[in-house]
Amino acid sequence: MSGPVRHIVMWRLRGDTPQERIAARAKVKSAFEGLRGLIDGLTHVEIGVDVSGVDYACDVVLVSEFTDRAALEAYATHPEHLRVRQELADLRIARFQVDYLADEEAMAFAGGPSHRRSEVVAGE
Repeated sequence: MSGPVRHIVMWRLRGDTPQERIAARAKVKSAFEGLRGLIDGLTHVEIGVDVSGVDYACDVVLVSEFTDRAALEAYATHPEHLRVRQELADLRIARFQVDYLADEEAMAFAGGPSHRRSEVVAGE
């Protein structure tokens, strides 16, 4: 049985100047906000831009929620999501991801790991 799944992705983005990084952050934010209402099972989309200014922080975070694991899996290959990934491919330096069951009760009955962590460097 699968309950809601939270999908969190953080990126470090390219940009040699502060203006280029600001533009890259805005492009990522706009692209993912544009997915609202287009993908079945995607119930929440939130995009945050880092304000800490520390050099080890990621630039952008995506917090999204899906009705269940099947919806998250469908999202991964959905044409609109693939379009956004392609549009943003040249902006990414690094990508970090965590997927976990959002419902604590569902986590207790999951029977396996409730989260997954991966790191992907642009171009891999």
